[in-house]
Amino acid sequence: MTAAVLAPARARQGPGPIPQPLVEVLDVAMDRLIRRTRSGDRRAAGVGAGTELAQLRPYVLGDDVRHLDAAATARTGQPHVRQHAPERTLTTWILLDLSPSMAFGTQLRLKADVAEGVAVVLARLGVRRAGSVGLVAFGSDAPRVLPPRGAKPGLVAIRRLLAEGVAPDGHSDPHALADGVRRLDRLARQPGLVAVIADFRDQQAWERPLGSLRARHSVLAVEIADPREAELPAAGRLALIDPESGERLELDTSRRAVRERFAALERERRAGVARELRRLRVDHVILGTDQDWLVELGRQLR
Repeated sequence: MTAAVLAPARARQGPGPIPQPLVEVLDVAMDRLIRRTRSGDRRAAGVGAGTELAQLRPYVLGDDVRHLDAAATARTGQPHVRQHAPERTLTTWILLDLSPSMAFGTQLRLKADVAEGVAVVLARLGVRRAGSVGLVAFGSDAPRVLPPRGAKPGLVAIRRLLAEGVAPDGHSDPHALADGVRRLDRLARQPGLVAVIADFRDQQAWERPLGSLRARHSVLAVEIADPREAELPAAGRLALIDPESGERLELDTSRRAVRERFAALERERRAGVARELRRLRVDHVILGTDQDWLVELGRQLR
């Protein structure tokens, strides 16, 4: 997938304000989620700039003299330096849906706007405490990969990709989510946090790959939805374009049976997604385009 395939939706509003106090609250909630689903240490490899002592060793030419240990030097009569264990670190991977259906929205903002906000916040939290963040975007011709990077470079790369927009109507693959999960599973060799941000619409065979990913990582599924996807208005005859396939559909929404059948199918679809995520023991959050998504994200993660 290249940038030329993507385009910002015309009605895009952006994610809106992201108050720092709410981000701090969310940081606590995310840390609790990781501790619950992924036990053990998250310490970086080797030695580095931390607060916990890793070892004392004799001074060799080229060592930083600021790391000399006065007590060990006085006790042995030979200069010794302190080496510290690095701070705990975690790699956060974001699996982001850029399929055409993400350009839909009838309330405060588009689904792509909510997804952008969630991705930005999780990326900001991911680079804290010496962490790094990577991204796999799916939903168009081929997955787009941003390798894990720390601090500002990682955030800038993700913001640039988010600014490119989503795939146009008809440029979707029903196996895009499954392919994206498999690619991420190959890339993410060390246990970490994976956030799947998607609407889970018209995607097939993603359950087994996601289960394999969940075996090694903490996984959070953020489902983005719009209220109008759950029910049809009584607006008479409508001609609609399916954004995923590009097909034109005509239906008479004045018929009660049509509206009820549509609502029943959508309830069944969403229940199926929730059931599979629960079976896989994946934390599941649903955010709507009619909500303050950041407040709702924090509330559901508490």
